[in-house]
Amino acid sequence: MKKFAIAAMGLTLLFSCQNQAQTKKNKTTTETTKTMSASNIYQFKVTDLYGKEFDFASLKGKKVIIVNTASKCGLTPQYKDLEVIYKEYKDKGLVIVGFPANNFASQEPGTSKEIAEFCELNYGVTFPMMDKISVKGNDMAPIYQFLTQKSKNGLQDSEVEWNFQKYLINENGQLEKVISPRTLPTDPEIVNWIKA
Repeated sequence: MKKFAIAAMGLTLLFSCQNQAQTKKNKTTTETTKTMSASNIYQFKVTDLYGKEFDFASLKGKKVIIVNTASKCGLTPQYKDLEVIYKEYKDKGLVIVGFPANNFASQEPGTSKEIAEFCELNYGVTFPMMDKISVKGNDMAPIYQFLTQKSKNGLQDSEVEWNFQKYLINENGQLEKVISPRTLPTDPEIVNWIKA
């Protein structure tokens, strides 16, 4: 009788441990799923050059190119190419979002008003331009923390190398590619991604 009671107790403990392990596994799976589903840009709200809130959740279902810009850089003429592809593909579900940043050789010293005037006068920019932020260092904006950290974006770690680095976001708000600052917005790699 004692042996039976001990065996029964052992089975109860075994099932209890298995249930706890299964519960823990389910919890971990749920947490991973939550993390994965949160790995998109729709969680961010920022301010545009005119002081209005810009909610990335409004871009659901669209392809997005996020680019850090500067007005006094050798790559500044890329504004023209960005505007060209924006005009060509905006009605086909593309949005370009520019983030002026002064992180590289102080090449974006202007105020929001000055940046807006510069973009409009010199390049006829009509795609959404946000308020000036930092894209690297201790004061890096939360959206760029997401773009550059694999633990947040689920794809890869990266560093913003210079002005006009492009982050390609798919229709689900997930980071899909990081494109070098020197690659023109009209490059086949980007255009083919837009069309795909």
